[in-house]
Amino acid sequence: MPPVISFRNAAKDFRVGKNVITAVDSVDLDVERGEVVGVIGYSGAGKSTLVRLINGLETPSRGTVVVDGKEVAGLTERELRRLRAQVGMIFQQFNLLNSRTAAGNVAYPLKVAGWPRERRAARVAELLEFVGIADQARQYPNQLSGGQKQRVGIARALATDPTILLADEATSALDPETTRDVLALLKKINTELGTTVVVITHEMDVVSSICDKVAVMENGRVIEHGPIYDVFARPREPATRRFVHSVLRDRPPPETLRRLRHSFPGRIVTVAVRDDGASQATLARKLGEHNVRSTIIYGGIGELAEKPFGSITYELVGEDASVDALIAELDQLASVEELP
Repeated sequence: MPPVISFRNAAKDFRVGKNVITAVDSVDLDVERGEVVGVIGYSGAGKSTLVRLINGLETPSRGTVVVDGKEVAGLTERELRRLRAQVGMIFQQFNLLNSRTAAGNVAYPLKVAGWPRERRAARVAELLEFVGIADQARQYPNQLSGGQKQRVGIARALATDPTILLADEATSALDPETTRDVLALLKKINTELGTTVVVITHEMDVVSSICDKVAVMENGRVIEHGPIYDVFARPREPATRRFVHSVLRDRPPPETLRRLRHSFPGRIVTVAVRDDGASQATLARKLGEHNVRSTIIYGGIGELAEKPFGSITYELVGEDASVDALIAELDQLASVEELP
């Protein structure tokens, strides 16, 4: 099947005074139907503009954006309205109507779409039950917690049964526990309803918890894209590596490394632990085959896409030739970096 979203050399320019700023720059990216895809990048990377190209709130300055088989730039206003009914949107700040109850907020897009009252009521009840806040139907936004507000926002985004759901920094305003609940709900939407979900975020742990694939953006460009384990386990670009280390904290930062060197004067190496590389048992065996004393001084092993993911930092003490031979052997099994 063709991708449900396809960018081809897509770019978006904005004029600011006499200057032209390129917010999205020559992006080639496909999102397959039924996937959960994370678009990650620091502030100003172009993530939100990319989202607005998907739902037609912005049109590309160059290139093409095709959504569900339709090139967005060529649609009439009526066709754009139909497209947007198939692309639900969840916002960081909820964007609820304070004058309407939770049920009223969910019903609003259905009313705009011309649904009859009884059908609207049944759909609203179904959605509030699905997102777990049926008992809050008559509450107004100022009576709801942040997590409850976002559940209302998600129910509203699902009102017209969209095939695509866009979540733009949807958990940034939430505490960690509520974030986990909202991410579990997004995964449920994908699994049970088959909805394609695009998650826009600057938080790598959000992407790592629910996404099948990830696209990393920097300066308007997609610099890496692919299955989440492949991209994060073997990051090619500095921006991707910064995201990985910010979450795992499995490698000693410079200040920590300076302190460690006072206690561990030998040669210090960091060895990546990956699903397709050396297991911890294999590493331990190799470390024991050389006349080198090894001490674990830092590290962390987690799980990503149900696979081991992290690194271990060792102090190696022995003759330089023996240490060199050990590092060369380890490097055949896993990514090894000797720290300065």
